[in-house]
Formats: sequence, structure tokens, C-alpha cells
Amino acid sequence: MKKYLDVLRKCSLFDGIEDENLIEMLGCLRAKVNHYDKNETVIAEGEPAKYVGIVLSGVVQIEQTDYYGNRSIVAGIEPSELFGESFACAGVERIPVNVVANEESEIMFINCLRITQSCSNACSFHHQIIYNLMKVVATKNLMFHQKIEITSKRSTREKLMTYLLLQAKKNGSNRFEIPYDRQGLADYLEVERSGLSAEIGKLRREGVIECRKGWFEVL
Repeated sequence: MKKYLDVLRKCSLFDGIEDENLIEMLGCLRAKVNHYDKNETVIAEGEPAKYVGIVLSGVVQIEQTDYYGNRSIVAGIEPSELFGESFACAGVERIPVNVVANEESEIMFINCLRITQSCSNACSFHHQIIYNLMKVVATKNLMFHQKIEITSKRSTREKLMTYLLLQAKKNGSNRFEIPYDRQGLADYLEVERSGLSAEIGKLRREGVIECRKGWFEVL
């Protein structure tokens, strides 16, 4: 587990926990690491919702697929970030989304009950990790509210510009890179790819934005 320390130090689940305690804690929590190839399913919809996942390398996407097979990207999860914690903490029996590796990835899994229930060793850091987990869940709720703010807009143009302006604010710059290709962005915004491409073209001609692949600039 020592080789993952650089990533785990950045993980909000382990805020306030020293390196020597972190290694001990991972053993206590029985953390395990799995490897996934690009486009491989990490967690499939309907599987038990009992694990907290931590991306150690690569990127994974949380996706929802409706009755007609239309895909919606809920979020992209990058190294040191968590997924699955909200479902596990809520006691949901089956996970209602798919988690897919967007590129070759390594994922650490921890059974949520090992975090939320006091262990027999009475580890001094256990209360800290429970507090950290609750903060992560609260932060994720704010992120999902942000997506609702974006997708509730009526037009593709409004959805796109709301997303781009939020990204500019998040990055502290009017130039930034997004984690999606055109199809991924369309799925995140819950719009048709053709309509999205048309709006991007219009905004470029109007001098509102400039872009190249995943790079955008709000002019």
C-alpha cells in the first residue's frame, strides 16, 4: 500500500491522518486494490451498494442508463477522489448506476461498514475517518445539486454555457480543460451530440467561446 501514499494523502477521506497511521488503518479496514482496463465495468448497476471506491490511477465515470438505453454521465472521478460512498452510507441495497473505467485504472475498495462501525482495535483515527466520510458525502450532494442546476436549463445553449461558466469559476481562469469528449459532454448535459456540436459552432462564430478538443476558452 505504500506505493499509493502520494495519492491517498490527497484523498479527503484521509484528511488529518498521518502516514504511519494511514498504512495501519488500511490494514484495519481491509482495503483491497483492483485493476481495470479502459471501458471495463468497475461496478454494474444492481450490484450490492456496500463499497467505497477510491481512484488511485486513471479515471472512472458514473453513468445512468434509462429504459431506452440512453446514457447520462453523472460524474467523472479522478485520482484521490471517491465514489459509491453516498449509496453505501444511505444503506441502499443495490447500486442504481454503472461505474466504468474511462481509461486503464486502479481502484481501492473499502467496505463502508468497516468505516462506520467501530473496530475491535479501538483505533485512534477511526473517529476522524468517520467525520471525513460525512464531509465527503455532504460535498458530493452539493456537486449533484450543481448538475441539477445545469441540466434543468431549457436549451442546449443554456446548459452548455452554465457548465462552461461553472468550470471557469472552478479553475479560476477563462481557459480550462474539461474531462469529456463531445459525446461525453453531451451525455453529461443530457442533450443530443448533434445539437451540442451545432451550439458550440454557433458560439464560436459569435465570438463567445473558443475551443479545441477538450480545451475551452470563454471570451
